Amino acid sequence: MTMMAGDDETQDRPRRGRSGRSERGGAAARRAARAGAGPGQQLTYIRRALKPYEVLDEEALALVEANADTVLEEIGIEFRDDPEALALWKEAGADVRGDRVHFPKGLCRQLLKTAPSVFTQHARNPERSVEIGGNATVFAPVYGPPFVRDLDGMRRYATIEDFRNFVKLAYMAPSIHHSGGTVCEPVDVPVNKRHLDMVFSHMRYSDKPFMGSVTAPDRAEDTVAMARILFGEDFVDQNTVVINLINANSPMVFDETMLGAAKVYARANQACIVTPFILAGAMSPVTVIGTLTQVLAEVMAGAAFTQLVRPGAPVLFGTFASSISMQSGAPTFGTPEPSLVSYGAAQLARRLGLPFRTGGSLTGSKIPDAQAAYESANTLNSTVLAGTNFVLHAAGWLEGGLVSSYEKFMMDIDQLGMQQRMCEPLDVSENGQAMDAIREVGPGSHYLGCAHTQANFQTAFYRSSIADNNSFEQWAAEGEKTAAQRANQLARSWLETYQAPPLDPGIEEGLLDFIAKRKESMPDAFA
Repeated sequence: MTMMAGDDETQDRPRRGRSGRSERGGAAARRAARAGAGPGQQLTYIRRALKPYEVLDEEALALVEANADTVLEEIGIEFRDDPEALALWKEAGADVRGDRVHFPKGLCRQLLKTAPSVFTQHARNPERSVEIGGNATVFAPVYGPPFVRDLDGMRRYATIEDFRNFVKLAYMAPSIHHSGGTVCEPVDVPVNKRHLDMVFSHMRYSDKPFMGSVTAPDRAEDTVAMARILFGEDFVDQNTVVINLINANSPMVFDETMLGAAKVYARANQACIVTPFILAGAMSPVTVIGTLTQVLAEVMAGAAFTQLVRPGAPVLFGTFASSISMQSGAPTFGTPEPSLVSYGAAQLARRLGLPFRTGGSLTGSKIPDAQAAYESANTLNSTVLAGTNFVLHAAGWLEGGLVSSYEKFMMDIDQLGMQQRMCEPLDVSENGQAMDAIREVGPGSHYLGCAHTQANFQTAFYRSSIADNNSFEQWAAEGEKTAAQRANQLARSWLETYQAPPLDPGIEEGLLDFIAKRKESMPDAFA
């Protein structure tokens, strides 16, 4: 019994990176493979058997929805500095006053009826394609940090080499189903050109699905153009191959950059994750219900806009919800209130019939320590239990999103593997019932040597690739390594043994030619 789509297709796939592997790297990889968390054990995405945990009853859901309708109609949402967007809304029947759009009750919900509740994001390797929506969960890496904490313990600005390394690690990690987007911000490449190198890195160094650039409409256009080279123009027009992040400028504003990118992707039939970026107390009310009201209003307006651009274009109900310290104003993570927002927002998304994105492994800690572990676990557990379909920041996030950490990435993917096991349906087969074992052992004995245990011991329990459960003496003899040190060693071994997935030379040449011509057409800009 399995929880993964395509798992039957991946079991016989040859493991990458076996030739020339050092003894240390091979041992690490074999240990990881036994744990279900290493190269060669790729699984496509989670099909959750767990029912979503819900915190709002029908009365509360109806209250939030009614309040959101009031916000949309009476207060309105700004679509700033985009005359085309305002014209589309006016034509659709909205009341447009300057940049402020007021929505007649029911307009956004009516428009959203054309949005799919489930869709497939295709990868260049069809075995890596993911389903988004329904009972599927897709884990994607950290997104956006300008800094990295590298394998030598240095906190520094990220480079394009760091970017490629995180793409490679995500490609090799079976519990990461998606290559992600801006896994770190490579500041050694001009800002107006770096999107080309970033998108190419996802296409070349991984064959998993990936995200597109949204920092300017022309960069979104470049992403779509490169996708057409990789997949073919007709295929891209009829299928989703890119997903992208459209953040609301909360409270209640969409700016011209996000609107421009959303128009590009929606017109090309590519998926938008419309996400209010919420630090409660600063960008939304301090209460859970108040925050949910604002989130729902912002998402409905932004998601409905994609359907004005192209009915049927995939769109996700997104939310990034955290809180702030009321003493310092600093963002806080792993606290109860954002989890409650995630649970409630997931319920609202299901009622709208939209796939849902939230959560990750979030922390404000500066290093991968106990604070990072607790805060990340609190965020990740509620993310999975909420029934989230697309999980951004699932691995590598540190320092409130300012840092991508190699060690934290490896520690997080170990936890993601545990979450995958947690989501499996329980085995109620004859083997799962274990009646033969109970009969064989009987009262007063033990199960260590019985036939059932011997037949199942290799796969019975998840085995961590990071945790050390050996005796104190063995731990001491092996150097008294911390979890972060073990994660460091594992990351190094993975990068040493990485081998790129094959890519048609003609397609690669076409991509490189496109990039070269685009870079020649623009001067360097670092701001």
